[in-house]
Amino acid sequence: MSIAEDFGRAPTSACPACAVVPAAERIAAMRAARDGKIILSLPGAEDALSISTIETALQAVPGVRSARVNLTLKRASVETSPEVTALALVTALAAIGQEAHELDPGLLSSTETDRQGRELLMRVGVAFFSMMNVMLLSVAVWSGAEDATRDMFHWISAAIALPTVIFCGQPFFKSAWASLRQGKLGMDVPISLALILASSISVYETWHSGHHAYFDAAVMLAFFLLIGRYLDHRTRAVARSAAEELAALEVPRAIVLEDGVEAERPIAMVAVGDFVLVRPGARMPVDGIVTHGASEIDRSLLTGESLPVPAHPGTVVCAGEVNLTGPLTVRVTAAGKDSSLHRMADLVAVAEGAKTRYTSLADRASRLYSPLVHILSFSAFGYWMWVTGGDVRYAINISAAVLIITCPCALGLAVPAVITSASGKLFRKGLLIKHGTALERLAEVDTVVFDKTGTLTLGRPESQALDAHPTEVLTIAAALAAGSSHPLARALADGVRAKGIAPATVEDILEVPGHGIEGHWQGKRVRLGRADWCGAAPLAATATYLSLGGQSHAFAFTDRPRPGAAEAVTALQAAGLTVELLSGDTEAPVRELAQRLGIANWRAGVLPAEKAARVAELSSLGHKVLMVGDGLNDTAALAAAHVSISPATALDAARTASDIVLLGQDIAPIADALRIGKQSARRMVENFLISGGYNVIAVPLALVGAATPLAAALAMSLSSITVSLNAMRLK
Repeated sequence: MSIAEDFGRAPTSACPACAVVPAAERIAAMRAARDGKIILSLPGAEDALSISTIETALQAVPGVRSARVNLTLKRASVETSPEVTALALVTALAAIGQEAHELDPGLLSSTETDRQGRELLMRVGVAFFSMMNVMLLSVAVWSGAEDATRDMFHWISAAIALPTVIFCGQPFFKSAWASLRQGKLGMDVPISLALILASSISVYETWHSGHHAYFDAAVMLAFFLLIGRYLDHRTRAVARSAAEELAALEVPRAIVLEDGVEAERPIAMVAVGDFVLVRPGARMPVDGIVTHGASEIDRSLLTGESLPVPAHPGTVVCAGEVNLTGPLTVRVTAAGKDSSLHRMADLVAVAEGAKTRYTSLADRASRLYSPLVHILSFSAFGYWMWVTGGDVRYAINISAAVLIITCPCALGLAVPAVITSASGKLFRKGLLIKHGTALERLAEVDTVVFDKTGTLTLGRPESQALDAHPTEVLTIAAALAAGSSHPLARALADGVRAKGIAPATVEDILEVPGHGIEGHWQGKRVRLGRADWCGAAPLAATATYLSLGGQSHAFAFTDRPRPGAAEAVTALQAAGLTVELLSGDTEAPVRELAQRLGIANWRAGVLPAEKAARVAELSSLGHKVLMVGDGLNDTAALAAAHVSISPATALDAARTASDIVLLGQDIAPIADALRIGKQSARRMVENFLISGGYNVIAVPLALVGAATPLAAALAMSLSSITVSLNAMRLK
């Protein structure tokens, strides 16, 4: 079954209104094409030197007006004249060894700025500045200021604190209001009430020349709560939508043949039945059927299959595949939103939606905590109104003290503080945490599913046993291989070059699409390529073949395991976890790697949807699955898994779909990640216990009137500091 058949086809719509949508999309696409802005994904951009090198190479292309590289997003934004093509830019970067893929700007939302993070950080700064100034004024009052002097200090404190609470409390007030409108008591409801009550009581006391005002308590509350909110935001800010990135990888334009004339069109203007020309080295822009030409197709990004497959008239091709050796004419069967690549993006979006429904420890704790806080506070107000015969001022003071002392500041810091500490520890081991609840989910994992190519292996074929061949054979093979862009040919040429052997002089070199490359050496025809074309008996292993003087020579290749692969599998199995290997590659290399690493459960020839289905099946049986993968064929499974990891060398879409990114080549730290995940979960539970224990001691004091709102704020701050120190034990 083809990938296109696996994902199915979208039904044609008979709705007249629906027919307008494609037309609107085509108009928008035409406008975007005239704008001359091309967005490139740069998976290999790593440092500031890369920025300078890439921008210089792009600006050297005729017609490029400007080029800007964003290292954080690993993207380049290029302003060009209309005649400049993305292929020209990709080729220019390939010449300097930099991989690049064109992204569709229409399918990317603006993620260039982190406005929410900047706003939170600004509010933290304002709250800290106000807190220090109000505390200084409070010291003067505590030192014995009386009457008019005390009132003056209180009014100055009010002038600083009230605008601060209104401005810095916005995140909590908005969240609390939204929660109340839905008929729920979220964690931000008691926080907002505490801020409002502490400020209101202080204004009332100041107006009536009272001895105590609690502006410092209100501002201190806002400061500590904002720190917790900012830490939580930073753990989530790195993650972006994998479905968006995956859809943007679709080729934005295609070369359509109109009466034999080539015309470049936006993909939104390509219709079913059109004929599209796909040149060697280009990515398939549509799903379709080859009508003319012969070539080889690299499907590794979609299926994980390491060997290119032949393409000829009648071959079904899918968007996202790479045409390697010869030009192909393809009759379109699906394009744009109906393509198999876009349907894979839809699978990812659905899986991501399911993952976001995971309830964090903090959320589960707050469901019980928030109602209890309100019950205690209102009960205290009612009790002291009854005891004091209606002294509203005294009852509100005690009610506010209960709200402040039970304010879930420590609860709000319990998880972000641990995640921040654990993230730093994992980063030093080469793992980058992207998702806020990844550590909690990692602690629950009992099954690990690995992809093969590019994950357990390096994803680069390496020639084997070259010493078994005569030097003359190697020189001829190297000369032929140097004339091809085929992955095996490049690996063979690199292997011979590494041995210090110079290629022979081969004339009339010609690449035969779908078969290999041939030429003439000393008057004899020589060929390098497929076994049947070279008259050789095929090996069970991955290989290419040389035909020389009526004899054939086989060059075998293997994909070397990643450093630490064996150690990671052994450590995971020793920890009692089940390990599986799912690969789109052929059976022989998958079996060999599984036996080499000691993985008993393995499957070969697995399609992208089948990987996601296997993860879903394990999840339905109650297993918590960690998925480790790197290609487009893994994105749906990565998003569907309970938690997921991808290498830094993975495609952008796979890295975006994952919760954790492996920064180095060594895969052994994955076992460390699971161990640290379990430690982190324990620290989170300990922090909740610390917060609960503090409340058990402090709440009775507040209920009996033994704690003022200021004392409550100081006690709350102490609990927050204790929680943070406990989280730092992870380091």
